[in-house]
Amino acid sequence: MTNSKRILKVPEDSTLRNQLREASYRLALQLNLLPPTPFEQLEQLATNLVTQLGISEDYIDFTMVLLGNESWRKIVAATPFNRRLLLLPQCLKDNVRCKGVFDALGLNCAACKACPVDDILLEAEKLGYATLVAEGTTVAIGLVEEGSIDAVIGVSCMPVLQRSFEPVSNAAVPVIGLPLMYDGCENTKIDLPWLYNEVRYFNPDSLWQPISISAIKNKVSVFFEQSPLDEYFGENHYTEHIAKEYLQIGGQRLRPIIAALSYVAYSDCVSDTVFYPLALIVECFHKASLIHDDIEDNADLRYRIPTAHIKYGMAQAINTGDYLIGKGYELLTQLPVKHAVIVKCLKRISESHLKLTQGQGADLLVRQGLYKPGLAEIIKIFENKTGEAIKVALLLGAILGDADDSELQILHKFADLFGVAYQIRDDLNEYKAAEPDEQISDFPFLMALLHDAIGEQAYTNTANFRLKVSEQAADQKAGEILSGYIQRCYATLDELSNQKLRLSLYSLLGKIFKNSKI
Repeated sequence: MTNSKRILKVPEDSTLRNQLREASYRLALQLNLLPPTPFEQLEQLATNLVTQLGISEDYIDFTMVLLGNESWRKIVAATPFNRRLLLLPQCLKDNVRCKGVFDALGLNCAACKACPVDDILLEAEKLGYATLVAEGTTVAIGLVEEGSIDAVIGVSCMPVLQRSFEPVSNAAVPVIGLPLMYDGCENTKIDLPWLYNEVRYFNPDSLWQPISISAIKNKVSVFFEQSPLDEYFGENHYTEHIAKEYLQIGGQRLRPIIAALSYVAYSDCVSDTVFYPLALIVECFHKASLIHDDIEDNADLRYRIPTAHIKYGMAQAINTGDYLIGKGYELLTQLPVKHAVIVKCLKRISESHLKLTQGQGADLLVRQGLYKPGLAEIIKIFENKTGEAIKVALLLGAILGDADDSELQILHKFADLFGVAYQIRDDLNEYKAAEPDEQISDFPFLMALLHDAIGEQAYTNTANFRLKVSEQAADQKAGEILSGYIQRCYATLDELSNQKLRLSLYSLLGKIFKNSKI
C-alpha cells in the first residue's frame, strides 16, 4: 500500500511543518481535492510536492496526511462543534505522574496537570466537542455510524494514521488527522498551537455540512412505529390493518432511508410534511412488492415471521399488496409540492414499476428452470429488479429536493450499478453460507457464469452444481466482477455535484460492501 522503506517522520522544525501545511492547502485548493481521496493519488501528489519544494522524501507520508486533511477541511469546518469528536491517544499522558484511570472506553483524565491532555480536553469540551482518550479508530468510526457525531479530529502517531486510512476512507468519515511529533507508546507530544487551531476552526456552510445517515435512519425507524403511522391512515378496515402490520415489520428500511437521504441532501428547506410521507410512499411500494413476491416464490417466512399469504390467506395478501400500491399513489398526490413535481415523480414510479415487474417475471422463469440466462441477461434482470427498487427511492427523494436533471442521470446510473453489485453480493453470501435446504436457483449469478463458460447444464443436485462452480472458479470470478461494480459505483458518485449526497452514499457503500474486496 505504501513504500515500506520510507521512514514515517514528522518535521521537528515548526517552520518546515507550517511550510508543508501551507503548500498542501494551496495544492488541494488548486486541484479541488475531494474526499475520500484514494491513497495512491495522495501518495503521488505528496511525492511531487516535496520534490518541487526540495524537501526530503522522508516527509512524503506526513505530506499525505496534510493533503488528506485538506480534502476533508470544508466538511469538518462546516460541522458544528457539538457534532465533532476529539480523539486523543493515551500515549500523550505522563506515565510517571498521571493519576488518570482507564475504563472501557479509554483514559479517564484526572485533571492532574501532569500532561497537556486535561487542558486540551477542557478547551474542546467548552466548545461542545465529544472527547475520547483512546487508541485506534474503531470507536470513532462506530460513533459516526451510530450517528452520535459527524466528524473527527484525531491525534495519533504516523503508523496509526497510516493504518487508519483504509477503514476511515471506506466509512467516509470526515476527519482531520494530526500526527504526534514522534512515534512511541509513551510520553509523546503534539504541536499544540496546530491542534488548538484545528479544534477551534469553524466555518459554517450548509453546502458542506455532512448528513448523518444514522440520524435519518433513526428518524425513519421511529416513524414506522404505531402512533406516527396512524396519522396517514384512519379508515380502520381489515385490509388497512394488515397493511399497517406489514409496514411496521422491520428489515433495514434501506429504501425509505435512501429516499429521505437524497431529499435532505438536495432540499434547501427540509420539511417533515414531505420527509415522512416520502418515506411512507417508498415503503408502501416496497412492502407491496414483497407481499406479492412471497406469493410468487411460495415463501413461508419473511423477517422470520409468517408471510402475509400464510397468515391471512392468498386472496387477502394479494389484496393488501394492491392496497399498499394504491396508498402510495394517494400519498404522493397529497404532497405539498408543485403539480409538475408530482407528475415527474409519477413518471419515475411508473417507469420503475414496469421494469421491476419485467425483472421479476424473468427471475420467476429462472427459478422455474424455464430460462437459463447468460451473464448479460442476468445483469439486466438485476438492474430491472434491485436496481429499479433502489432507483425509485433515490430519484423520488432527489426530485422532491429539486435536483437538476444532470444529477438525476448520475443517480440513475448509480442505482443500476448498485443493484447489480447488491445482487452479486447476496449470491456470493448465500453460496458461502451453504445452507442445507439450498437450491441451485438460489444462485442465479453463478448459474449465468457457468452458462457462459460451459453452456446449459442439467444440474441434478447442488453438489454437482458446486463441483462445477469450483472447477470453473465461478465464485472467484463473481467476486472479481463484484469488485468491478463496486469501483464503478464509487466512480459514478464522483460525478455528482452534491457533495453531501456523494459522501453519504460513499458511507452507505462502505457499510453494505464492508467485507467485499475491491
